[in-house]
This record gives sequence, C-alpha cells and structure tokens, in this order.
Amino acid sequence: MAEGYVSKLWDFTRVSITQNNLQELKEIWEQWNDEVRQLCYSNYGDLPYLLDMKVDKHLFRALAQFWNLAYSCFTFGKVDLVPTIEEYMALLRCSRVQVDRIYSKVVNVPTFLRKLMNITGMSKQWVIARIKQKGDSRCIPWKNLKDLILVHLDAKKVDIFALSIYGMVVFPKALGHVDEAVTNLFDRLDKRVTPIPVILVETFRSLNACRRAREGRFI
Repeated sequence: MAEGYVSKLWDFTRVSITQNNLQELKEIWEQWNDEVRQLCYSNYGDLPYLLDMKVDKHLFRALAQFWNLAYSCFTFGKVDLVPTIEEYMALLRCSRVQVDRIYSKVVNVPTFLRKLMNITGMSKQWVIARIKQKGDSRCIPWKNLKDLILVHLDAKKVDIFALSIYGMVVFPKALGHVDEAVTNLFDRLDKRVTPIPVILVETFRSLNACRRAREGRFI
C-alpha cells in the first residue's frame, strides 16, 4: 500500500459482518453418513466447506477501502487486483457444472411458489403457508427448510441443504431466511450452469453501488 494513501470510500461505506447462525447447518452435515455427503459433493461440489470459512472483517474493510470504481478492481498502490473466475471455480470445485454454461435469469421464470414446490417436493398449500415478506423481498424461513431436511429420506434433503447454504452463506439478505432471488439461481443449477460469474458480479455491483450512491452497506 502506498505510504500516506487515504481512501475515498471509507467515509460512506459501512461493512457489515453480521452473519446467519450456521450451527444447525453444521450439525446436520456432521450427522450425515458418507453416502449422503458424497451425493452432496457430486451435485454441488465443495459447497459444504463454506460453512467453516471464517469472515475476516479486517480483510473486508481493506477491500472496501481500495476499491477502484473506474476499473472495477482493487488497486493497491500501482497494482490492480481482481478475483478471477478460475479462483472461485477452484474454491467451489464442482465437476457437475460446466464452465461454458453461465447462469442467467431466464425470461419466463417460474413463480416463487412453483420453484419452492419443485425444490422441496412439498404441496402448494404447504409452501403458501410459509412464504414470508421481508422488506421488498419474499423469503422462506430457514427453520422451515431445516424441518424438511430432517424428515426427507431421499435426495431432496441434499437439494434443500444446498439451497440453504446459497441463501444463508453465499447470498444472505434477511437473517434466518432464504431470499426469492436465490431460488432463481438454484432452480437453474440442474442445467449444469456455473454460478461463479454471478457471485463475482454481485460482489462488484455491491461495491459500485456504495461508491456511486456515496452511502450504503457492502453485502
């Protein structure tokens, strides 16, 4: 870092390190046998390892400090750095996804109700009773998904478990809930698309929004 460097981002960006409580997800993973875990690995790669990753609040503050809006990268002195798709692919390590098939939101997206019915295998009445409104978003509480994971005997419990990680760890919005936007991505994963570019784009978009608005919270 250049000596005497003063960031212009620090004054109007608040870095939130508030996290969902992941203990129940960890306990479910620990109780599964090798057969169920292997099914999860084959379908979703190393996604469960994200449950044990620690958030370094100092690292996030540094990233926010040195965000370069003009080039959408991190600038440290004269060195420009940006996470690469390859690095994120190595982190997730899922052989099921195809790197040339990138996630994009389809034109005719199924309703939130229909997506939850497909993912959970539950009835229309069951899903309707559990959809909640949180601010400007619709969600489903984690406690309802947890109950399904514990009672399902087939591969559906692995799908719901993976959905919970995407909603509670990768793209968290309302604490203790999985947001509707996450189900858009998750609903497309069975097409073997890779979510990696979306994760990168959301990171850059969040930083850019804070810089342009001169306020906001980096999620």
